[in-house]
This record gives sequence, structure tokens and C-alpha cells, in this order.
Amino acid sequence: MKLLVTGGAGFIGSEFVRQAVERGYDVCVLDALTYAGDLERLHSVEGRYRFYRVDLTDRSRVFNVLKEEKPDVVVHFAAESHVDRSIVEPTVFVTTNVLGTQNLLDAAVEAGVEKFVNISTDEVYGEIAQGRFTEESPLNPSSPYSASKAAADMLGRAYHRTFGLPVVTVRPSNNYGPWQYPEKLIPVVVLKALLNEPIPVYGDGSNVREWLFVSDCARAVFAAVEKGEPGRVYNVGSSQEKRNIEVVKAILSILGKPESLITFVKDRPGHDYRYALDWERARRELGWEPAVKFEEGIERTVKWLVENRDWLERKLSELRSFWNRVYGGNG
Repeated sequence: MKLLVTGGAGFIGSEFVRQAVERGYDVCVLDALTYAGDLERLHSVEGRYRFYRVDLTDRSRVFNVLKEEKPDVVVHFAAESHVDRSIVEPTVFVTTNVLGTQNLLDAAVEAGVEKFVNISTDEVYGEIAQGRFTEESPLNPSSPYSASKAAADMLGRAYHRTFGLPVVTVRPSNNYGPWQYPEKLIPVVVLKALLNEPIPVYGDGSNVREWLFVSDCARAVFAAVEKGEPGRVYNVGSSQEKRNIEVVKAILSILGKPESLITFVKDRPGHDYRYALDWERARRELGWEPAVKFEEGIERTVKWLVENRDWLERKLSELRSFWNRVYGGNG
């Protein structure tokens, strides 16, 4: 089976590509290699996949690649994904996540792909104080990022109904693990702690997220590729909820760093309090469930980040500029 993977040099996409190659799939990768894309993530499978540097907003290039490759399945990870960045530059998110997805869907229709797996996010549901979101819960996005992902999510489902494109939608919870770009909570905390710098935490740190180890997420996407029913939506969660401040303190404990590094900063606009998914459908219909407990996953993640500190620090120049825009004096 030939897979075309967009965003395959990104954090989650690269984990999927590495697993796909090891599973024996024929893989081609599309990635624009923005600040968050890095082919170093694919060094372990170098020479075992084909690569196209393509921005999904380049419609003719997208069409040409699908025409040339004729993939059986498209797995669409590519997206601008950081909420903070979407607040300061929302146009980039709408352009990439909405128009880019539309171009890919159109190209997939023309190419006659057998399945299109559209990777969405739990953030399309908005926040929930109690209980868990099911696949039938209404979408209520809170940020430009989640709104652009909701639009891409709905476009995929509309293309299934209108054009008969066999789209399967996957909505994962917060991913973490090795190779995550250090703009997200866990690698930011690790990098700041290693540098003995103040660690910015929004509000009082009580916001709750459901943490899913990246390898578990990739396995769920494979299950969607192999068993997912076109037109269906699958939540992919872990039921492992942690407050942000708990995550920060766990990392500091692992690193042997003082909690005095924690600096509470003004909460970001529209900050969702809690996400939580009911992922029973994925268990029942796809035969998937998460394998990595948070305590194991955070240990593995911190260890990898420490061992690859040079990779983290190579991102520092661009990051400092961004941190100063978002966190002010705590950048």
C-alpha cells in the first residue's frame, strides 16, 4: 500500500512515517519545512521514503505530486498547530489549515485515492468542565488555531458526502514525546529548566489536558488507515488528565530543578480550561487503545530531550523572538 503523508517532517507526522516505513508501507512525504518541520526527525529511515518539499497552498504542485505518486491513502497531518502563534498571526493558520486542506482534498478527489485520513484535534470541541466529548459533540472552537482545524475537519467530512471521497477523521488529544518542537509546554519547560531560566506558566496552571504519547497516536492513525470506516470520526485519547502545573512540576522533579523557576504569566486570550475525550469508538471499531502511561511517557520524553539538548538549543534563536512576543519579559 502506498501512503502519501503530509506534514511528515513534523512532530506527529514523523513518528507516523517512521512507523510506516518499519511496517513495510511504501511512503512518500510532503512537507513545506516551515520552522516546525525538520527532516532530522526522519534520519532513522533516511533513503526509505520519497520526499517532496511542497506547501499545500501551492495548488498546482499538490495536484502534480498526487498525479505522479498515485497514492492509495493520503494521511493529512500538515498544519500550523500552535495556539499562541495563531493569536498573533491568524492569517497563516487560515491559509495553511483551510485553503491548504481544500487543495489536498481536491487533488485526492482527482487522483481517486482509496482513503483520506484527516487528522483533526480535540480542540475543535472547545472546553468541557465535566464529562467527555463524544464524536457527536458539537464543535465550538475557541482560538484561530482550533477554528481553522474545525474548518479543515468539516471540509473533509463535506468532501466525503458531496464528492464521495472516503474520508476518515481522527481527533487526537494533546500529544507529547520525543522530537516535539520546543514551543509546546513540555519541551519549553525542559529547555527553560536546562538553561535555568524562568518557566512561564499561563494563569495559575490549573488548565487540564489529556496527554497522549506520540507513538500511541501514530498507532491509532494506522488503525484508522486499516480499519476506519469512511465518513466516521474517531476520538483518540488516553484518559490521562493532568493540570499544566502538575506537568511542569513533574518535569522539574525529573530534572532535579527547583520549583522556584516557575513564573506565572498573564493567561492567554480564550484559553480553554479542560479537554477530555470519550475514545470508546476507537477501542470498539479500530481495536486501538493507548499503551504508554503518562508517568512512563514523561520520563521517556524528558530523557530524550536531555540527551538531544543540542537539537533543542539549535531552535533557540527563532524561539527567543517568539517567546518575547508572547511572554514578554519571560522570553
